[in-house]
Amino acid sequence: MTGNLPRMDLLGRLREAQIVDTKPVLPAEILSQILEYLTVLDLVQFARLSKRMREMVYDDTRWVRRLRLMGCWNDAAARTAAEEARRKKVDSLNTTEEQQSTKTATTNGITTAKSIVEARRGPRKPSIPHVSVTAVQKGTSKSRADGQDGENDGFDFVALSPTTPDPLPDHQPVGTLSALEVISTARSIRGTARQEYGRIHGALNLYYKDALRSKHPSNARIFRVYRDPVQQAAMLSQLVKFANSDLSLGWQAREEKLLLMMSAFEDAVSREFEQGLKLGDVDGRMKKYAHVLVTLNGGQRAVDLWITDNPVIKDRSGLGDPMDCISPTNQDHLFLEEAHSFLSHLSSAFNAQVTIIDRVFPASASVVVPYLQKIGNEVLATYIDTLFVYLQEKSTESYVRAISGVYDQSLRFAKTLRPPRASGDEFYEAVDKLVADIFAPYAATYFSEELALFKRRSEIEVSGWERQLSQQDASLESMYMTNINRQADKRDFLSSFKKVVMMPVNVLPSFDISSRFGGKSPAIRASESEDTLNAYQTPPSQASSRPDTPNSRNGPAMLVSRSGTPIPGPPTTELAAKAAILKSKLEGIRTLFSLEVALNLVHMAKSSIDRAAVFARVKGIFDADARNECEVIFILLLRTLGDRHVKAGFNQAVAQLANYNPRAASDQSQPGVAPLVMFLELVNVGDLIQQMLDVFYEQELVATRLTDRHDFLNPTVKEKKRFEQMLDERVAAGLNKGIEVLMAEVEFVCATTQNVEDFNPGATGMVINKIVDITPSKTAIWVVEVVSAHTKMLVGSTDKNMLDVFNQEIGLRLFATLCKHLKRQRISVSGSIKLISDMNHYFVFVQSLKNKELLEYFKALRELAQIYLIDPSDAKELATIIADADRFHGIFRAEEVYEYAERRADWYQVKSRVEKAMYGIGCCMM
Repeated sequence: MTGNLPRMDLLGRLREAQIVDTKPVLPAEILSQILEYLTVLDLVQFARLSKRMREMVYDDTRWVRRLRLMGCWNDAAARTAAEEARRKKVDSLNTTEEQQSTKTATTNGITTAKSIVEARRGPRKPSIPHVSVTAVQKGTSKSRADGQDGENDGFDFVALSPTTPDPLPDHQPVGTLSALEVISTARSIRGTARQEYGRIHGALNLYYKDALRSKHPSNARIFRVYRDPVQQAAMLSQLVKFANSDLSLGWQAREEKLLLMMSAFEDAVSREFEQGLKLGDVDGRMKKYAHVLVTLNGGQRAVDLWITDNPVIKDRSGLGDPMDCISPTNQDHLFLEEAHSFLSHLSSAFNAQVTIIDRVFPASASVVVPYLQKIGNEVLATYIDTLFVYLQEKSTESYVRAISGVYDQSLRFAKTLRPPRASGDEFYEAVDKLVADIFAPYAATYFSEELALFKRRSEIEVSGWERQLSQQDASLESMYMTNINRQADKRDFLSSFKKVVMMPVNVLPSFDISSRFGGKSPAIRASESEDTLNAYQTPPSQASSRPDTPNSRNGPAMLVSRSGTPIPGPPTTELAAKAAILKSKLEGIRTLFSLEVALNLVHMAKSSIDRAAVFARVKGIFDADARNECEVIFILLLRTLGDRHVKAGFNQAVAQLANYNPRAASDQSQPGVAPLVMFLELVNVGDLIQQMLDVFYEQELVATRLTDRHDFLNPTVKEKKRFEQMLDERVAAGLNKGIEVLMAEVEFVCATTQNVEDFNPGATGMVINKIVDITPSKTAIWVVEVVSAHTKMLVGSTDKNMLDVFNQEIGLRLFATLCKHLKRQRISVSGSIKLISDMNHYFVFVQSLKNKELLEYFKALRELAQIYLIDPSDAKELATIIADADRFHGIFRAEEVYEYAERRADWYQVKSRVEKAMYGIGCCMM
């Protein structure tokens, strides 16, 4: 230190200095949100603050969002372009690596030798290249364009001095005409969104700012630069889209002012279009200004003006009146031809207007679909609503017929409409949707009314049939019960009772044969038949062929018996009247359900299903409801025919068969049991009804794909199987009861027609004919004719399994009946020939049934007849046959054969010797 001046302390100054933290106060998320509200020029200035700010401004997602707001960014196209660029880059890298590897292998030796030579020569002097200003400018421009310069601000470099012409940059300056398509030609490429937005901004921002500054819309730069109205509309449309990317403060006011300018322009053009519409200048003013409006905003104003002033909508009353479809004298009668005429006129008028649309509006304009909706709502819907509302109040049947018929005609009408040019499937989809929307309010009501109508008509049909049958029964009963002397009838009743008691008694067999139909055993049936009180019956009249089905429409005006024969005269006793009533009911078994009624019900169901199936033609609208409706109608048909008609008829037939007594009512003039014959005819009618339903199901539901027969969970499949099961059960129950009646008839024939001397000649003391008759007896022939006549009737009317069970049941019960009949007879040696002939006759009949199991029973029965042919002197041989169980195939035990041997006429002569041979009676122990 010199003098009084203090010495400067450098370290003290450093101690007083403070480190300034340059870290921004606001986080990056808030800064990024603030940037969204800056103008483009402010964003450029903000990007020059720092490298970090530039990265935030240049973020590609920010500019993609602005392009998306303008509606010119396509994510799918951007994704496709990125994948294509990535693929090209990978291919380029692979190609470069291959080339470098090949080049390195060939130049490796040359490079090594050159290095040695240069090392021997010594270091080279550096040379300073001459760099011109132009070259620097080119390099700087290129580096900025490539994004390598740290001070790149996002704009293209502009040279300050004239140089050699450079190649054109990627984006040419946008001209006046190209600015009209600057938004539509924007590319969606990731990484270049900022450049695309810059190109759009450069083309439209000048017009955008000028439009906002203009005090009057006509003074805007757009209308001074562009004179063609189409170009003016195109630029205005782009400015509105460009305004959507303006997010800075006050964007609402700017957008509103721009929309006012476009609205004023649209009003002026619309007035010109309306003048052309009034003058009918289709190819002049209308076409010109329609294109202007479509270019501006889609042309909705022109479409509305054209539809509002359309002659088809104005003069719709001239197309047709819905009341013309209804008969003035009978409201149940419809003239659907009038609806067809209305739809034909509407189709012709619509197609003519579509031709005008193609001449006036460009293909990009959506005109036909709004016009079609207007036609549907104001013309077609009005016509249909007027017709349906009136019919719904007057007649349900006409209502459902009209809905189905008009819907079918509407679908045909839709196919006759002419689509506009350059239209795809959307036109036909719009037509189908229009028809569906018109009929949607009536679809649910139609389906319920259609089902209710079928229920009501089927109920009337079946109830009418039942009512006519009951009226016929009441008429017959009242006629038969007239003028009855009940006091005198008591004596007749007692005499009839004595006749019943004095009839031959059935002898129970020693074994039980179970019934495959669940019927009672022969012992129980025999005891029940003996306990039954039978009424006296007058000789029946000659039966005719199958009767005609009663017609419920004619009513009870003319009474005809169910058998088709004239009603006999009234009986004079009450028992005779009861017998006549029973006979009439038995003859009417085959008319307990009617083929005509079934056919009428099927026709009703077909009509309802055909009407409902119309709604299943168009997929995805009413098809599910229509299919369900058709299935429900078929299920209701099965239930009505099954439970109300067929099942009830079978139950009544079985009940009447159970009350039938062949001992008092059988007509022996012809072989056969009349009630069983009639029941089998009833089975034939039931089988025919089932086949008719099968054909109906295949043709109306399966062939038209309204149901799936392979779906075991489908309600129609379940109900159809239930109907078939019910029919099989009723047929089985009726056959079981019919077999009981048939066997009662066989027992009666055996008891009344078998002569005592058939198996024991000379039992009555008459002279015996020495010529031996080896033919079967009259009884055996009659029994075989009776049984075979009934077994043949089921052939072709039921399936083979049911037929086999029926034949086997008849055979087993016939076997039991013959065994009982045999135990009631006395057989001599000379009469055994006739017995053997009878058994052979039965065996031949059973052999025709082609049932091997059943044939074993009658083989044993034929062997059993041999024990009566043995001479009394061969008692030991007789005992051997009786004790031989294998001889009878296990059908008869030795004890049972012994019981049958007791029916020999000479049994008391040979009994001791037979028992001695069998049981050793009379032997002594030695």
